[in-house]
Amino acid sequence: MSSTNSQQAYTSTIGSIGAPSRRNTELALLVFAVVIPVFAYANVGLAINDEVPSGLLSYGLGLGLLAGVGHLAVRRFAAYADPLLLPLATLLNGIGLVVIWRLDQSERLARNSNFAVAAPRQLLYSALGLALFVAVLLFLKDHRVLQRYTYISMVAALVLLLLPLVPGLGMNVFGARIWISVAGFTIQPGEFAKIAIAVFFAGYLMVKRDALALASRRFMGLYLPRGRDLGPIVVIWAISILILVFETDLGTSLLFFGMFVIMLYVATERTSWIVFGLLMSAVGAVGVASFEPHVQQRVNAWLDPMGEYLKSQQGIPGHSEQSAQALWAFGSGGVLGTGLGQGNSDLIGFAANSDFILATFGEELGLAGIMAILLLYGLIVERGLRTALAARDPFGKLLAVGLSGAFALQVFVVAGGVMGLIPLTGMTMPFVAYGGSSVIANWALVGVLLRISDTARRPAPSPAPNPDAEMTQVVRP
Repeated sequence: MSSTNSQQAYTSTIGSIGAPSRRNTELALLVFAVVIPVFAYANVGLAINDEVPSGLLSYGLGLGLLAGVGHLAVRRFAAYADPLLLPLATLLNGIGLVVIWRLDQSERLARNSNFAVAAPRQLLYSALGLALFVAVLLFLKDHRVLQRYTYISMVAALVLLLLPLVPGLGMNVFGARIWISVAGFTIQPGEFAKIAIAVFFAGYLMVKRDALALASRRFMGLYLPRGRDLGPIVVIWAISILILVFETDLGTSLLFFGMFVIMLYVATERTSWIVFGLLMSAVGAVGVASFEPHVQQRVNAWLDPMGEYLKSQQGIPGHSEQSAQALWAFGSGGVLGTGLGQGNSDLIGFAANSDFILATFGEELGLAGIMAILLLYGLIVERGLRTALAARDPFGKLLAVGLSGAFALQVFVVAGGVMGLIPLTGMTMPFVAYGGSSVIANWALVGVLLRISDTARRPAPSPAPNPDAEMTQVVRP
């Protein structure tokens, strides 16, 4: 009898143990992601007017509602997704709203004809971004479906990048032609193009990676690719240069080409592609900067910000004082900052709440605050790369790497430009800076990463029970 029981124990079906969904962890983190901006909002009001802002309750309820809707959508449609991505994005979005509102209270900016109150619109854009985030989780049941639209994504990305060049639709704003005007709203199509480009690169490189990984010779420790395999990177390089020439958009050009090189390196594991990419990017940027006035101005402001400031004070056209003002703001902040609402970053002017919003963080939160903000961005990139490692399909791996790389590049070029590490690019800091296109597109980007993460972390279904095994009886001789 004992032998029979033992044999039956071995033939029984063992169900798989489900992985924890971590949704309660996400909910707990979301509470902190809402409470921290609410306290920051109260801090700004006390610093500026010596009283708690009258809109504190409505702001807290609004941000909490957005976070709650996002959490319910993830719990319902992506139950096994990464628990950190949504709280991190919510926290950055909430802090950005607080700093934008703080700049809205500046009397100095109110006298600037190019500046407009932005916090109410940014809150609307955040709601639209979260709606698109929910739509991505609702309608994109499996990220692998996007692989079918590899070349359609390429066409869509090119159309989005070319829209600002269409007469009557595109707009030239302060030297850069990267905007379109639709029904009274300005849209930056390049922010949405980066997602379509990542889909195309992931689908293309998944098919072509073996050919691109082949090396014909070795030179100075680098495996050089075959000449005919250089075609894709040359085409992408040429397109990025054309964007830089016709739209004078250094940021999108760097983002476009840099994302392709990162994904190419991950797909082929060839260091030579990184070297070629850096060399071609440098050659293209230097070449365009030699004859394009708008790019030249930004390079001059990077090389000699004080000289540009003095020329702008003398009324010489074509010079800007903003780079110097941003550096002074960082210097005034020191290690711990002047305190929220107690800085003078509004001296930067009309772009204080968009391109240069990081300078406000640097002055009022100091070096410690800037490091905390950059750490939050780094965590989003890290969770995206962790999602790529966990993905079970090559397309999902490349897509997660591409989206994470694009996000990291955008943070780098914006922070580097404002801090004087590289020339200004005209892009905006994800989630914290004023700009509808940026916040909506980045919420969609987070939604796609969560979908890939859910597919990667979702436990495999238990095998169907085998009736024959369960009915097996051991017959003793």
